[in-house]
Amino acid sequence: MIPELGQFALALALMAALVQSVLPIWGASRGNATWMSSAQTTALTQALLVAFAFGALMHSFIVSDFTVRNVVENSNSLKPMLYKVAGTWGSHEGSLLLWVLILAVFGAAVAVLGNNIPLALKARTLSVQAWISVGFLSFMILTSNPFDRVFPPPLDGNDLNPLLQDFGLAIHPPLLYIGYVGFSIVFSFAVAALIEGRVDPAWARWVRPWTLAAWMALTGGIALGSWWAYYELGWGGWWFWDPVENVSFMPWLAGTALLHSAIVTEKRDTFKAWTILLAILTFSLSLLGTFIVRSGLLTSVHAFAVDPERGLYILGLLGVSILGSLALFAWRAPSMEGGGLFAPISREAGLLINNLLIATACATVLFGTLYPLFLEAITDEKISVGPPFFNASFIPITLPLIIVMGIGPHLSWKRADLPGVLARLKWLGVFVLLSMLVVWWIANGGPLLAVISMGIAVWLIGATIQDWARRAKLLQPGAWARVKRQPRASHGMSLAHLGVGVLMMGAIGASAWKTDTVSFAEPGTQVPIAGFEVTFEGINQVQGPNYIAQVATLNVTKDGEFVTQLFPERRVYPVAQTTTTESDIRQTLAGDLYVSIAEPAAENSEGLWTLRLIYEPLVNFLWLGSVMLVLGGGLSLSDRRLRVGAPRRKAAPANATPAE
Repeated sequence: MIPELGQFALALALMAALVQSVLPIWGASRGNATWMSSAQTTALTQALLVAFAFGALMHSFIVSDFTVRNVVENSNSLKPMLYKVAGTWGSHEGSLLLWVLILAVFGAAVAVLGNNIPLALKARTLSVQAWISVGFLSFMILTSNPFDRVFPPPLDGNDLNPLLQDFGLAIHPPLLYIGYVGFSIVFSFAVAALIEGRVDPAWARWVRPWTLAAWMALTGGIALGSWWAYYELGWGGWWFWDPVENVSFMPWLAGTALLHSAIVTEKRDTFKAWTILLAILTFSLSLLGTFIVRSGLLTSVHAFAVDPERGLYILGLLGVSILGSLALFAWRAPSMEGGGLFAPISREAGLLINNLLIATACATVLFGTLYPLFLEAITDEKISVGPPFFNASFIPITLPLIIVMGIGPHLSWKRADLPGVLARLKWLGVFVLLSMLVVWWIANGGPLLAVISMGIAVWLIGATIQDWARRAKLLQPGAWARVKRQPRASHGMSLAHLGVGVLMMGAIGASAWKTDTVSFAEPGTQVPIAGFEVTFEGINQVQGPNYIAQVATLNVTKDGEFVTQLFPERRVYPVAQTTTTESDIRQTLAGDLYVSIAEPAAENSEGLWTLRLIYEPLVNFLWLGSVMLVLGGGLSLSDRRLRVGAPRRKAAPANATPAE
């Protein structure tokens, strides 16, 4: 009965979305306040109905209702409760329902929290948001119903993919989807502004908090997915330029450019068309990622294996959304430019260079991701575009971007004194050169590009700290009071820029100076790596809740002194008939000692195991930098100016004096 109620709630949500997609925007065109105000009611109604449907599906997973096909295909009665709950979004249908729920919640949030947004703009924004909801709700009801029944029901389910039965993957998809779908409301604001024909600093102020919230969630989702791939898949890497990794990275890049562009629109009333275009492209890239993952074009642990007919439906939604919004942009954008002028050397110019470099990097990733798909479609020839291409094309764009990031905050608005800025940073330049020599000495040489890149990371960290200290006048009396008076968004920017530098150091260290060794091991085997001695003691069998594990015991010593014990596993899931590798890691800020075991090396080599040891210097700087990025975004979001937004101006009373 509950699944039927969930399906009925989805049908009612589609009806509410249809009303919301028409009535408020029609009311805005006719100046009818009642019709415009209906957007708030329908947005809340839609969110509640979709939330009920999502709760109904989650209930089916929790109680192991094997009359529901989705539960049969993605759950099992022996599965731990956390992964039963996570199974709700572990399939194509369930994840699509989560997508629609987040879409509806963002619309409801604008309806409730956007009290200072002009009524007409709010009505148009919520109508555009409802257009997206109509597309995805109809797609789900017509082609991907999460409540399909199966008869007769089996005694037990097929289980969720064992690779996805992990805490990191339990919370990674919701975070990622909040980021993906969160940009929908920014897209809706942009299309509403195009329909209205007006973009101003107030509009940018209203858009920035929603952009920042989506960007934070996407940052956290990508970092969590990278961390999961690092410790769960057993290969010891944190990024592989997998196409499905790329389709989450591209909206993040575009969203980062959008954040900076919206700042210029708010502060200087310029970059209007650029900000609108970035808002459209960011969500379009999110939709593109949805199409690639769900169309059957790719085979990946991230992808949903679905039939191509569903992909055609999403392709239609993609075409309507992107082509329609870009056509509207082409019509309206020429009349929107204007605002403050700025010199070639200014903060505006620095942010423009920043955006152009980010957009170029994003286009490079887009080309490398789609080119193999287009080539296969045209010639039936399969090629792989992997890390060598992306590293060779992406890194040369990123390094100048980091240099500009260090200089940009030191520039003033409208016109800046570049020689004066460089004079202030000259001692930092000396420190960067010294740090590069130290890295070269510690690493006994190493790739020259890695040493230069590490110096550029130090440059960004040092320039950001110096800018923060300059704004607070840290060496003068009353510095702490000035720090507290600084806007939180300013502190958030500094923390996020520091996070980029720290993350960059982790990426360089883990890539350029990584040590990797694979050996055949039996009890008593010793393997040296990065100054450690790792001794293989043997294998024990352990029974898990829904798996059988073979757990290795490894003793780690350094210079004859005991350091730690590590326990990598090889798990067998009988229901799914799948094996997984569970690594174990000794984590320190200096670097990780990473160990994993694989199947016995050969059938005729009884007692031998394949033992993989990796030492990754500075790899934890990746996660530390990611946390700093999210915290910096959260600090900025807590700024009262962003939470309050642009206040409505009230007309002064007729008898008010100038002082009043």
